[in-house]
Amino acid sequence: MEKQDLLSMTPPELEEFLAGQPKFRAKQLFDWLHVKKETEFSRMSNLPKSLISLLEERAELVFLKQRKKLVSQIDGTVKYLFELPDGEWVESVVMQYEHGRSICISTQVGCKMGCSFCASTKAGFVRNLRPSEILAQIYAAQTDLGERIGHVVLMGIGEPLDNYDNVLRFLELVSAEQGNNLSLRNLSLSTCGLVDRIYDLAEKRLGLTLSVSLHAPNDRIRNQTMPVSLRWPMEELLEACRYYMEKTGRRVSFEYALIRGFNDSEEAALELAARLKGMLCHVNLIPVNEIRETDYRKSEKKQVADFQALLLKKGVNTTVRRTLGSDISAACGQLRRETINEEE
Repeated sequence: MEKQDLLSMTPPELEEFLAGQPKFRAKQLFDWLHVKKETEFSRMSNLPKSLISLLEERAELVFLKQRKKLVSQIDGTVKYLFELPDGEWVESVVMQYEHGRSICISTQVGCKMGCSFCASTKAGFVRNLRPSEILAQIYAAQTDLGERIGHVVLMGIGEPLDNYDNVLRFLELVSAEQGNNLSLRNLSLSTCGLVDRIYDLAEKRLGLTLSVSLHAPNDRIRNQTMPVSLRWPMEELLEACRYYMEKTGRRVSFEYALIRGFNDSEEAALELAARLKGMLCHVNLIPVNEIRETDYRKSEKKQVADFQALLLKKGVNTTVRRTLGSDISAACGQLRRETINEEE
């Protein structure tokens, strides 16, 4: 009999799984899983031995092994390579901001989106993460660091909206009042632009921040780096974003990786500003992460500043993302890729 993944279950599902037991047992078990973050049934001290035996026989506790941990000597950013129960690996990155700790987590093993500047896609797609495996990255980091992490970003390895159902279940679990109790207003979900799923997500009105990887002012440039643009042209994507804003009342954040000589010209900035005119949005400029598989290089600091200034002049709210963990290859996908190469 296949063992049941308890960490992926909601409180009602735990009650159903424990049918025949007193109802409060499900609450006790949920508390062990999501508050105490216990990884051994035998240490769940307020459960009877008969129930512990039943759980050991019929259920599994998903937890992640820490394969590697890198700590930046520059800014304290922590990067983890976690081993999943089946031996696959994912990455998570914990960053320190003025508002506290933020964790960037993965939603898939590998990625099938094929964006040419991204390290996550270079080793290919393996599988979706279960809700428990997405959640366990937060729990493992919090346990290791000994403190609560109050902000979560789904921007690690994988495309969250390509793992839609499991990500929705994760959102339900991470925000459960009787569990981790994270406000979804403190969570950002990043997508390369799966238009159909943006519409689906808008209908849920969850209150999270939608972050869209745009990286270009037009389809001609975007098609060269992001295959998803061939399926959903930019205007269709922006229309979905407008719908999301209308349905949720939340602004959309557009990620724009600046690549020297490719998408960082004055003309690109002016065209981008014209496209976003009137939208409730924010543009986050990111000097591109340089990976050895491509010859993409970061824009010069002056070019970044000029690009930002043009957007601001045109009324587009714009910031430049701080580069964190530069001494530990903190961009998601790089550590997994390097480790795979070492193992081959």
